[in-house]
Amino acid sequence: MFNEEKILVARQSGFQTILLTENQAGLRTLRFGEEGASQSVVNVGDPSHLALPYARLLPASLGFCTKLERMLIVGLGGGSLARFFRSHFREMMIDVVELDPAVVDVARDHCGFEEDSQLRVHVDDGRDFIKSKTAPYDVIILDTFDAESIPAHLTTLEFLNEVKNAVTPAGIVVANVWGPASNPAYADMLLTYRAAFDAVYIFDVPAPGTKLFAALKQTQTISRDELIQKCHAISEKYGFKYDLSAEVAGFRDSRDETVRAGSVLTD
Repeated sequence: MFNEEKILVARQSGFQTILLTENQAGLRTLRFGEEGASQSVVNVGDPSHLALPYARLLPASLGFCTKLERMLIVGLGGGSLARFFRSHFREMMIDVVELDPAVVDVARDHCGFEEDSQLRVHVDDGRDFIKSKTAPYDVIILDTFDAESIPAHLTTLEFLNEVKNAVTPAGIVVANVWGPASNPAYADMLLTYRAAFDAVYIFDVPAPGTKLFAALKQTQTISRDELIQKCHAISEKYGFKYDLSAEVAGFRDSRDETVRAGSVLTD
């Protein structure tokens, strides 16, 4: 079922079944369960490599940022996002929080993930970790999935208010979510983000299935053309191997998206 990929790791952790496969090109894919979606695709020898469409698009959210000193990534997976940001943003402090210690072990042992003075991983529940932090982050990335969906306690208004408190006034929160075609709670999630943040923008991932929410504590007005210009500048400044601006497809203020049903998610 893995299209001629060989299985490198098949492990049952205390939370889930972890599968890591490798294809003929040497790319390694992390999944949770045999039927699970790809959580990460990594090139062990190239920390700047991003393969999944949502991951290649996600740095476009930095077009909203004026300061990039501290980042938090909730959900490690194979470590592709953490390795990418560490390789291109050399001065930025990056914390990663991951609930499952077995995922951390697989990322370290098989996916090229390495900690250093600028990049640290913490084994903890994302919500507990965020609630305990006092120094705010400029960027918080929410990329947490089990085999089926985002854990429910990481979708509620109470949680998002904690996230909002953990980001700087001009900072941004970026969430990877399943889109409405495969997510019955999509409208609820969008309404919850709208309730928690002053502004929410939606990125359409240029492949079916997922969306990115870019949530701001302070309202910003930015057009698609302005964002594309900023993305191109980011690519040039930080030495990306691809033009980030080419990844931007649909992009809009969430207030322009009609929500006909749904309710704010709470604890």
